[in-house]
Amino acid sequence: MSIALNLDHATAPRPARQTRKPLVGLDRAALAQTLVEGGIAEREARMRASQLWNWMYVNGVTDFERMTNIGKGVRQQLADNFMLDRPEIVTEQVSSDGTRKWLFRFRDPANPNMPPVEVETVYIPETDRGTLCVSSQVGCTLTCSFCHTGTQTLVRNLTAGEILGQVLMARERLGDFPGGSRPTNGLVPSGETRAITNIVMMGMGEPLYNYDNVKQALLIASDEAGISLSKRRITLSTSGVVPKIGPTGSEIGVMLAISLHAVRDDLRDILVPINKKWPLKELLQACRDYPGLSNARRITFEYVMLRDINDSDADARELVRLLAGIPAKINLIPFNPWPGSNYECSTSSRIEKFADIVNRAGYASPVRTPRGRDIFAACGQLKSETERLSKKDREALAG
Repeated sequence: MSIALNLDHATAPRPARQTRKPLVGLDRAALAQTLVEGGIAEREARMRASQLWNWMYVNGVTDFERMTNIGKGVRQQLADNFMLDRPEIVTEQVSSDGTRKWLFRFRDPANPNMPPVEVETVYIPETDRGTLCVSSQVGCTLTCSFCHTGTQTLVRNLTAGEILGQVLMARERLGDFPGGSRPTNGLVPSGETRAITNIVMMGMGEPLYNYDNVKQALLIASDEAGISLSKRRITLSTSGVVPKIGPTGSEIGVMLAISLHAVRDDLRDILVPINKKWPLKELLQACRDYPGLSNARRITFEYVMLRDINDSDADARELVRLLAGIPAKINLIPFNPWPGSNYECSTSSRIEKFADIVNRAGYASPVRTPRGRDIFAACGQLKSETERLSKKDREALAG
C-alpha cells in the first residue's frame, strides 16, 4: 500500500525560509557559534546549544514553542532566526512484509529558488532489530551495472542535517520519540524500547564520496546525549573508496561493509566500476588495515548473487581465498530485479551450494531474505524521481 503525505511541522507563521538557518546537523561547537551569530549572547550560547541538542535529538521537537525550559523571549528569538525543519514526506509505502519506504523531499534553505531534491529511505523491521537504511546522496556516480540506483545521475550530496533528517523523520513516523504514537502494524524488536535500533548507510549514493557530511551525521547519531545509537549498531557500506576506509574506522568508528560482488578484477570492473580506480588488491589491503578490526568487529562483505555471472563453485572458493586473514562475515544477497536490468537472480540451489562452500571455510554467510520487493525497497532497487529535473537544474544543484 502507498500513502501520500505532506507533513507541516510549523505551528505558527515564520519569516521567509531563507532568513533562518537550519540547526539540525551542526556539531555542538558549530551549534553554539551559529546561535551567537543569530543574536544569542555568547555567554549563554553553550547552555542553549545543550538544551537544543536535547530537544532535537532526544525529544524530537520541531517547534521552539514546545521547549519549556527556555524562556519565552528566547524561544521567539530562536524561531525568528533558526529552523528545525525535517524533510517533507512525499510518499510512504508499506510492504506486505512490514518494510516501510519513504520518499523524502528536501528544499535547500540557503537557496530557496532551487528545485527540491528527493531520496528514498527504508525501514526494515525484524524480531531482533529494526534497521533504517539511510541515503547519503541524491543519485549516485558509481554506475554499478546491477543496481537500480546506479542508473540515476548524481544530483548532489546530502548535508549532515539532511542525512539526520531521514533518521529523525523515520523515528517520528515510527513513534520512537517520547509520547510518540506507533503505527498499528509497527514492530518494536524483542527486548528493545525503540523501533529503530540500527542504521545502515546503504541507501542511495556512495557514503565515502560524501565523507565529511556522513561523518558528522553519524557522530551525532551515536552521541550518547543525543540519538544514542551504539557505533556497533551503525554500519557504513562502501563500494571501495579506498583512501577513506581507514579514516572511517579511526574518525567515525562504525562497522564497515564492503560491496564486493566479484572475486576477479575483470568482472568487478563491470559490476562495480570503481574497481578500475581501486582494484581488489588495494581494497582488501585497506580492509586488513581497518582500525579496530577484530573477531568482535568483523567487516561484512556484501555479495549479490547473479545467475551464471559470479555464482560458481570456483567463485566461492576464490572468495574464501581472497578474504583469508580478514575477520569477516559474508552476506549473500539474492539479486533484486528492476525494470530494464540485464541480470537474473541465481537459483536457490546455486545460492545454497555457494553458501555451503563459504560456511565450510569458517565464514558466516547468511543469505539475506529480500525485503520490500513489492514496493521496490529491496537492496539495489532504490531510485528517486529527482532525475526528472532538467539537466540545467541538476547542474545547479550540484554546484
